[in-house]
Amino acid sequence: MKILLIEDDREIREMLHTYLMTENFEVVCAADGEKACEYFNTDSYSIILLDLMIPKITGMDVMKYIRQKSTVPIIIISAKDSDSDKTLGLGLGADDYITKPFSLTEVMARIKANIRRNTEYAAIHPERTKLSWGTLTMNLENHTLTKSGEIIDLTAKEFDILRLLLENPKRVYTKAQIYSQIWNDAYMGDENAVNVHISRLRTKIEHNPRKPQIVITVWGIGYKLGEQK
Repeated sequence: MKILLIEDDREIREMLHTYLMTENFEVVCAADGEKACEYFNTDSYSIILLDLMIPKITGMDVMKYIRQKSTVPIIIISAKDSDSDKTLGLGLGADDYITKPFSLTEVMARIKANIRRNTEYAAIHPERTKLSWGTLTMNLENHTLTKSGEIIDLTAKEFDILRLLLENPKRVYTKAQIYSQIWNDAYMGDENAVNVHISRLRTKIEHNPRKPQIVITVWGIGYKLGEQK
């Protein structure tokens, strides 16, 4: 599996590169946003590790660029640890967020969790290749969503959340359950990740995101799929 590592700090970049190589990953390193976009365009990757504070093109702009073209899992690694920075990063399409300083074992655990989740959704059962709700059609073979025939660009996490609800239309999921199933990690009480992804998903699929009909809030509990009218 190949990782695109985007980090301008040479010491951190070399440390991560060495460690990931020992874990049998192929690692391509970029020290600035310009190189990151160039390397992204010339190869395919299993996952991307992205520092936000990089020169030439900012980490946020690099992520926007990647999300226009791909749903590859993106993990932000940044010294910026405020809730607003995390919310912004996740809102722009990141799948996970790790703050510096970090442990190498934590990075590896997050990498494996995100790759595993992405790989599981790629292993589609042939007898069920599409899910639908109203004008929405989710194609599980090519990992796309269409609304009235037009493609809706979703991040990997947005796609996973919607798929979870479409596959279990009668079930109400708590934020903890959504987090544990989509992020493959223990829920630590941080609601931002789930809230941000639900909000972005609604913006893309709902006719009126302020009055959602597809992803419904069950107050005091969590979320469920709305009833089709």
